[in-house]
Amino acid sequence: MIPADSKAEAPQATDGGLRRHATRKYLGDWYARWKARREAGSAPVSSGQIPRHFNLLRWFSIASLALLVPVAIVTGVVLSRFVAEEALQHDGAVTAEFTENTVAVEGRQIGLGPAALDLSRFMDYRVDPGPFGVQRSATDRARTEVLEHLGTLPRVLLASLYGMDGRIVWSTNPSLIGSESRENEELQEAFRSRRQVVRRHASNISQKEEQRFVVQPTAFFVENYLPLLDSRGRVGVVLEVYKEPEHLVSVVQRGQIVVWTTTLAGGVVIYLGLYSIVRRAAALMAEQQKQLVENESLVTVGEMASALAHSLRNPLGTVRSSAELALGTDDPSVRKNAEDIIGQVDILSASVRELLVYSRPLTAEAQPIDIASVLSNVLDSFNHVFVKNGIRVSWNPDRKCPLVHGNTALMTQALHSVVSNAIEALPRSGGEIKIDIHPVDQPARVEVVIRDNGMGMTSQQLAMAFKPFHTTKPHGLGVGLPMLKRVMERFGGTVSLSSVEDAGTAVRLQFRIA
Repeated sequence: MIPADSKAEAPQATDGGLRRHATRKYLGDWYARWKARREAGSAPVSSGQIPRHFNLLRWFSIASLALLVPVAIVTGVVLSRFVAEEALQHDGAVTAEFTENTVAVEGRQIGLGPAALDLSRFMDYRVDPGPFGVQRSATDRARTEVLEHLGTLPRVLLASLYGMDGRIVWSTNPSLIGSESRENEELQEAFRSRRQVVRRHASNISQKEEQRFVVQPTAFFVENYLPLLDSRGRVGVVLEVYKEPEHLVSVVQRGQIVVWTTTLAGGVVIYLGLYSIVRRAAALMAEQQKQLVENESLVTVGEMASALAHSLRNPLGTVRSSAELALGTDDPSVRKNAEDIIGQVDILSASVRELLVYSRPLTAEAQPIDIASVLSNVLDSFNHVFVKNGIRVSWNPDRKCPLVHGNTALMTQALHSVVSNAIEALPRSGGEIKIDIHPVDQPARVEVVIRDNGMGMTSQQLAMAFKPFHTTKPHGLGVGLPMLKRVMERFGGTVSLSSVEDAGTAVRLQFRIA
């Protein structure tokens, strides 16, 4: 038997176990699905799958921005800080030069000799000039003149003079005289290095004991420590000057604006230059890829055409010969059937011949040709068709045009295809073909325009017109216009189509002048 308390707890334990089991099952299913997705994502691309297209322009834009923006920011920060520090150093150097010259002039006036800074050892009033053969009254008078000049420095918040022991022996704030600066790293660095020390501080920092300004700063202030050396290069005293250079602030701000503007403009120019190069490269690669696909299809077509020609040429010749023999019979129905057979055989032979020509590489050399003469010969070959179908052809074959780059055989075949297409587009009751040949100035070319007033093409048919093996004809192969495009591009020309449904089509050919 189960105790009473166990009976009460059994359902709860069972519910908890079911919940845990359901949770484990859900997590297990989720892990299985995640693992399957991960394995599918890392699996190699099979031959039946199409790899994702790599967008060169998009990734270049992302990568270049990710690189140029930090570089531009770092360059701007470094250059703007450099400009600010150099301006501050220059301002401190001007103050130091003024102080050194003042001390030198006053020293010479009391006869301390040609050494420029011998008075610096007596700028501390606690130094007795007697052992050096100089009267104290003279040094006191010279020191007073120097200090008066220092007190009149422009934009000075506070000026103090430190002795060798770190005590302030003079200051524009008299309450600081006699105090000692114990933790002044800049002062110690000036005594140690015997060089000027410049620091820039914000106006809202916590002030030190020696920074009891007579005039409070508004923006930021500059702290200059100027060691005054004697004739032997020893530090006599150190002058501490706190300044708020308002003019220097505007100069620094203008310099930083110039730095940031130049940096950003340079980054934009570099980005646009690289983007134009990559864009051109991407377009070139896309065009090369398109040509590669077309060449691969041409290789396949060539192999198929060769096999088809060898397989069909002899049987077609035999069939046509037999049909021609059947034309000699007296039975009208037999002659009619023989004529139909000959017509269909000629269509098949023409298709095989057209396929063979399209599949071959265009290796013919460019030569100067008279395009008007070539077109005249092509039209002469269609005279019987024009007369039979009542087609009117209007053009001026006597118009003089310069010779163009091309090949007579290839151009004849290409123009033959264009005229044949125009004839097939015309209505059975007749129509009109207009041909215009004229030179073009920009650029210097010869343009041939062949127009018909046939059924025209839809926008979709117009977009697919130059695609190989795309045709709307019941007996066509769709290689006429692609062949025309290849021939024109082979000799540096261009071809374009314009068409209006139920109004006609215009083929515009532009040839390079030879």
